[in-house]
Amino acid sequence: MALRMWASSTANALKLSSASKPHLSSTFSLSKSFSTVEMEIGLSNLLENSVVLDGLKYATSHEWVKHEGPVATIGITDHAQDHLGEVVFVDLPETGVSVSGGSSFGAVESVKASSDINSPISGEIVEVNSSLKGKPGLINTSPYEEGWMIKVKPSNPSELESLLGPKEYTKLCDEENAAH
Repeated sequence: MALRMWASSTANALKLSSASKPHLSSTFSLSKSFSTVEMEIGLSNLLENSVVLDGLKYATSHEWVKHEGPVATIGITDHAQDHLGEVVFVDLPETGVSVSGGSSFGAVESVKASSDINSPISGEIVEVNSSLKGKPGLINTSPYEEGWMIKVKPSNPSELESLLGPKEYTKLCDEENAAH
């Protein structure tokens, strides 16, 4: 009972309910935990205060992919934006440009660092999030929804199979955090 009360108060303090996180669509379920204890409030992993969503694929370089129909949406993970700090500038390519899996397609600058953004999959860019030019902070406040970066028409959809699922990505982040 004490754990349930703690988890509930923690979720409220962090504003982690679907009602208080309107930028997270209902098609995703939150995965976030302070330990390996599964809590009944819809959180399956608490990862150093970073959100990992079910239904996405993840690259070891901390990008996420949401594949729907013929298009895959790509952005950086909550874990990545958290380590970068306040994002102040985003450099993204134009539509029509081809990207290769594992290769850089842009860069993010924050108050702490500058970092290349890699495409987890190969394909043609069909849309770029133009909102990020004027509001790069969307990457911090809504990395999985409003802070997406590019949409790609995959040229080799089988590349998605080599990406990590939420549990594997959470484990990777836990290992990286333990090493620091």
